[in-house]
This record gives sequence, C-alpha cells and structure tokens, in this order.
Amino acid sequence: MRILSGIQPSGKLHLGNYFGMMRPALQLQERGEAYLFIANYHALTSVHDRERLKQDTWDVALDFLACGLDPVRTVFFRQSDVPEVHELAWLLSAVTPMGLLERCHSYKDKIAKGIAPSHGLFAYPVLMAADILIYQSNVVPVGRDQKQHVEVTRDLALKFNNEFGEVFTIPEPFIPDEVAVVPGLDGQKMSKSYGNTIELFGDMKETKARIMKIVTDSKGLEDPKDPSACNVFALFKLFADDARRQEMEANYRGGNYGYGHAKKALAAAFEETFAPFRARRAELQAHPDYVEEVLRKGAERARTEAAKTLDRARDAVGLSFTGRA
Repeated sequence: MRILSGIQPSGKLHLGNYFGMMRPALQLQERGEAYLFIANYHALTSVHDRERLKQDTWDVALDFLACGLDPVRTVFFRQSDVPEVHELAWLLSAVTPMGLLERCHSYKDKIAKGIAPSHGLFAYPVLMAADILIYQSNVVPVGRDQKQHVEVTRDLALKFNNEFGEVFTIPEPFIPDEVAVVPGLDGQKMSKSYGNTIELFGDMKETKARIMKIVTDSKGLEDPKDPSACNVFALFKLFADDARRQEMEANYRGGNYGYGHAKKALAAAFEETFAPFRARRAELQAHPDYVEEVLRKGAERARTEAAKTLDRARDAVGLSFTGRA
C-alpha cells in the first residue's frame, strides 16, 4: 500500500499541523510505503517572498525529521525536486472540465479570505491530482475539509483512464475516525491565517506566554467548570493519557481549580512532549548537510517512480515517438 501526504511550507508549523496532519502521517509510515512531500510549488499561490519560501521549506524538513520521520520508511522530498509532476499536471489539464474546478470550495474559500485570484490558485486541484497520481498512490490521508481534493483526483484519473487506457491507480481518501480538533488561542480552529497558533518550536518563554492567553469564560477559581466547553482542556487532552485527562476533568468539576492551573498544566505537557523533539531539531540544524542528503535521496526515489508514470501517460496520449504508429 502506497500512502501519500503533502504539506505546504507557508509559515511556522503549529499544534494544529502536528495533531491534524503530522502525527497521523508519521503513524502511517508504520503501515505502508509512505511518500511525504513539502509542497513548495503549491505554496507559491500565497507566498511570493523568495527568502521566506526557502526558509519555510527548510523549517518543515527540520520539523518533520525532529518529530520522528524515518527517511528509510518514508520517501521524504521537496515537491520542486520532482519537475515531472508539472508535465503530468498539463496532461491532466487536457481532460479537466472547467466546471469541476469551478465547483471546488477551496478556491472560493481562499478568495473569500482575501487571497488574490490566480490561475495557480484556480488550477491547484489539478497539480494536487498530479502529485497523487504520479506515484500511483493507493491512500491519501486527508481531513474531512480536504476530501474534495481526493474526489477531484479520482474523477480525473477515471476520465484519463477511460480516454487513454489504464494508466493511473485510483486513490482512496483516508479519513481517521477521530480527527483531532485543535482550537487556537481564541477558540477558533488553530490557523496561521487567524494568528491564533502555538508554534511547535517557537521560543519556550513566548510559547508559555501564549498558552496563558488562551480565551476562557469568566468563572472564578472556586466555581465548578465544564471541561467539554474549555479550549484549555481541549488542547490538554491531546497530550494527556487517560489517567491525566480524567484527573483534570475531576479538578474542573470539583471547583477550587482555576484556568490558570489548567494553563500551567498544558504548558508543562507541551514542554514534556516536545523537549526531545526540540533537542533533535537543534541537532539536525547543526548538520544541514545530513538534512539536504535526506531530501536529495528522497527526491531520487520519488523521481524514479514519477518517471515511470509519466512515461506511461505520455505514451498513452501519443507523446512518445520511439517509432511509427
């Protein structure tokens, strides 16, 4: 089973990224042949700062390796190191109905958030389909709000196969039964666009200060509290085992336990979880040649598979000229 995941380098990774995408992707490397790419081509739809894009791409590589990515089990690479994906995207564009792209909600959502419309933003789902299909991926882990992208990919693969012959594996979306809900400091979904994030590897003093700013209700120290309605508890339970979670629930319901206590417990759980990752990241940062070698080898493995698929697709549409028809 070949599993494909990708993440955009569009800013510092945060707890929403970790629990929503990173940790599930790292767990899946135990279950099959995993491909994980840093989607820096996709990031160009919103990031037009050269140095920022380079730095964010590098930071994503460090973050994943620090958090446990195994470059032997996972083919880990930069999207831009596999240029074959763009030729495949063009071949797929030739069979992509305009109406299909016009119905994609991600384009509408980004325009509504003020991102300037561009061909890249509009055609984003075609490049994403090429990312998935070029490695003959079987499974694509996604959140429920990203399921449409895999559905578009399936539609394009079926249309291409019907017109030109069986070239692509038809991928299946993988949506975990329980997708982690990660609230930000203000209670909305944690997102860089809302400015409500807790960075994975930010300065610990600043991280603790941000945790202390998490919005809560106005109940006093002595008042019983509802853990299910509290952003602090929603974050804490992502870190805690059953015993620690139940202990905090009891403290909330029993009273004489303030939100300040809960925030300090959350900060301690954060530090305990990420301390070994932080140490590993510092070690990796001191050895950039190793990180670059991991990405280079990952790209070589990815390009080998991409070339096979692209050759089949080119031949299917009539772009191979090894002899007369």
